[in-house]
Amino acid sequence: MKIETKIVDYRIEQPEEKIVEAKTADLPTSADGKVVHMHEKLDRPEMLRGSTYKVKTPVDDHAMYVTINDVVLNEGTEYESQRPFEIFVNSKNLDHYQWIVALTRIMSAVFRKGGDVAFIVEELKAVFDPRGGYWQPGGKYMPSIIAELGYIVEKHLQYIGMLPKESLDEHQRKLIEAKRQEYEESKRQQDAFAKSEFPEGSQMCGKCSTVAVIMMDGCRVCLACGDSKCS
Repeated sequence: MKIETKIVDYRIEQPEEKIVEAKTADLPTSADGKVVHMHEKLDRPEMLRGSTYKVKTPVDDHAMYVTINDVVLNEGTEYESQRPFEIFVNSKNLDHYQWIVALTRIMSAVFRKGGDVAFIVEELKAVFDPRGGYWQPGGKYMPSIIAELGYIVEKHLQYIGMLPKESLDEHQRKLIEAKRQEYEESKRQQDAFAKSEFPEGSQMCGKCSTVAVIMMDGCRVCLACGDSKCS
């Protein structure tokens, strides 16, 4: 075989690569007869789609900006898919510079490897800060900054369709709604009692239905109607 073009690179084909090609031979093909899958030898395109997420934690004075760039495979065909290709974290805080660079490079390598990359979400979310985590606005507890990075990756994978979005089933929705109504009803009753002009801790009078019964001289007395079991 005569090569007419300039050789710019080469590699030695391994036996296992032939096995992989045989396994993928039965996969459905696109219009041009090829389906591109994510793998580590995929060249980086000139342009990638990116999404940037802002992270502001109460344990740091500076915000972090997490950017995840995606590559579009089989664009324009019925097999078009979007996969994460690389991740960057930018912050003014240089105290975390080394581990941020190391972590993002490893995560980018995992993204380019292909296959199911969703496992990285659970690994990141399981990291706990020994000094204690923090509470996000809205009341959600975050065990560490790394865990929050895992939640961001999870949100992004849901956004591009690699992970299903979390949703409650019908039974869970009904249970939550019932608990919400029960709480609001108890809160409404407490609010009505809170404006009472009688001492705190007063109980309801069986005669006038007013929360005004107190213990006085060893006897229960209603301060509203004067009813007393001792009189």
